Amino acid sequence: MSSVPSKVADRLIAGIKRFQPILSDAKKRDAGEADTVTIIIEMLADVFGYDKFSEITAEHAIKSQFCDLAIKLDGTVSTLIEAKAIGFELKDNHVVQAVNYAANQGVDWVILTNGISWRIYHVTLSKTVTQDKVVDINFLELKPKDDFEKLYLWSKEGWKRTALDEYEAQQQARSPFLIAATILSEPILEVVRRQFRKVAKLNKVSSEIRIDLSQIEEIIARDVLKREVLEDPKANDARKKIERAAKVSLHETDDKDQPEKLPLDKKPSDQSATVVSPESTKG
Repeated sequence: MSSVPSKVADRLIAGIKRFQPILSDAKKRDAGEADTVTIIIEMLADVFGYDKFSEITAEHAIKSQFCDLAIKLDGTVSTLIEAKAIGFELKDNHVVQAVNYAANQGVDWVILTNGISWRIYHVTLSKTVTQDKVVDINFLELKPKDDFEKLYLWSKEGWKRTALDEYEAQQQARSPFLIAATILSEPILEVVRRQFRKVAKLNKVSSEIRIDLSQIEEIIARDVLKREVLEDPKANDARKKIERAAKVSLHETDDKDQPEKLPLDKKPSDQSATVVSPESTKG
């Protein structure tokens, strides 16, 4: 993740110190949703750096059907926020309506929060709408000087520097589901098969080793990888990401293989090619 500017770091650290007792007190008195939303708006302004008059809006709260708040930057909605009462136990299904609304509006990020717990979801729309939980923190458990970088991810400054996208990419790179899906992808299975054949040659096996990619995939899935990295719902999402990446790579390769096209107003130079008539080839 990009380093946090010192002024922003100071604001985040001060924000943690200021709002932890406010949130603790609100939790003790079991503040309702309206009071919690008021605290969340103050946090978005004082901690995360958004202008509460021009960048924090409730215009997307249509009879509480979709979301409670939204963040707008440069006139465009960047994040939808689903807010719950501070004592409300958050669950991932509480964000489904906001996620569907976000997908329809072309918004990539949704926040589910009760002021204390903050969950950040990345919304993807392909054939279906999916949400990946990228961040899950408890504000009361943060240590100001150690954990302020976590808040930078969805601060105004972090948003403009795509810190959240960078953080998600780092998380995915360490995902066992993505690694497993990569291992079971066709290019990697082909590499494994080639290695098998090299080992056979080293062992002076005269006959050619015949093994299908499907057989290698079955062996790796059954005897090498853990079952949970193959059967968890996240495993299916990881396979789809690998398939999409493979298609993108294939298209890029196809584009590179295409011959370069001359502009319509350009013609090959007369000196670059010689036309040979059939008569000239006769003895």
